[in-house]
Amino acid sequence: MKDDPTIPADARFETRAIHVGQDYRSETGAVIPPIYMTSTFESGNPGSFDYTRSGNPNFRNLQTTLASLENARHSTVFASGLSAISAILFSLQTGDTILSEQQIYGCTYRIFEKVLKRFGVKIKYANLTNPENYDLITRLKPALVWLESPTNPLLKILDIKAISEVAHKAGAVVAMDNTFASSLLQQPLDLGADLSLLSTTKYTNGHSDCLGGAVCTNSDEWQDKMIFAQKAIGLQPSPFDAWLTSRGAKTEAVRMERHCSNALELATRLEGRKGVKSVKYPFLKSHPQYKLAKKQMSAGGGMLLADFGLSYADTLAFIRRLRLFTQAESLGGIESLVAHPASMTHASIPKDAREAAGVTDGLVRFSVGIEHVEDLWKDIDAALKKK
Repeated sequence: MKDDPTIPADARFETRAIHVGQDYRSETGAVIPPIYMTSTFESGNPGSFDYTRSGNPNFRNLQTTLASLENARHSTVFASGLSAISAILFSLQTGDTILSEQQIYGCTYRIFEKVLKRFGVKIKYANLTNPENYDLITRLKPALVWLESPTNPLLKILDIKAISEVAHKAGAVVAMDNTFASSLLQQPLDLGADLSLLSTTKYTNGHSDCLGGAVCTNSDEWQDKMIFAQKAIGLQPSPFDAWLTSRGAKTEAVRMERHCSNALELATRLEGRKGVKSVKYPFLKSHPQYKLAKKQMSAGGGMLLADFGLSYADTLAFIRRLRLFTQAESLGGIESLVAHPASMTHASIPKDAREAAGVTDGLVRFSVGIEHVEDLWKDIDAALKKK
């Protein structure tokens, strides 16, 4: 991250989100940097740009912003969250071992199982909410420990600091997917992780109109690996998507505040509503890792799980009665979304295996948007009353 003498050293997240990463505008006085929609650059330019696959002013601006927001020395941006995941994984070698939290993003699991294993990388999974399983890190001595917190979709909370301490003693690198929490609510590098990964498609951009990913780190070595992957594998975003994400990041704090307050209010009301089987939200006292969530997150996030105890068909019927929650698999946008994991994200997994992992037929995942909370509650309440 480049130091900017015009921004106070102690500037807070909201201020840095708006004022850090504003280069390449001095020639015109533009308040917002323009989009550099060019594939190539004239040799010898002041920024040392040559070809957009190797770098672009919009990439650099966004990278500077994200490094600041994640309290990192470096950030590299990519075409999607999965591109960012790939950049990390493609640095591994045949014979390396990954120890992963057992409940991870489905596309991460797919690339582990369908791609990395073909090249001789070993993958082990464990429930890393249980400290008794930390011993696996010591015994396996993995090259990489892969974490998510909160996890997708069951919102488990992992102790990033404790796991990182054990991993570093074993010589392992800790990669933490920070997408569900967001840069505002959680800083994995401050907690000991070596790499903080974001799907900037989600809360960073926040408007469901572009794809992006980023890897943030304090390691010069890993930064070199990320730059190499961005260029050599062709994982770079488009300048326009980088510009959109920079714009979205400027309002991340105010959006996240509403996401979190709405989600907590809905979770609280659902937990107290008769007939609701269970509700899971990190900042509910009933959450198994509530104290840990309060310790390492500044708020509970915008994701909420509820099991209405309904059959597969009745759960789908409930979802289709909703009017303000669009049925879709993504998350983190200003609009509210709803997903049925059993028929969507986890449909390919046999029912017994799904339910063993906690994905029941009645489980519903809400990405709570920034609409008025009373309108959202009225929508959910009306859909439940018609069951």
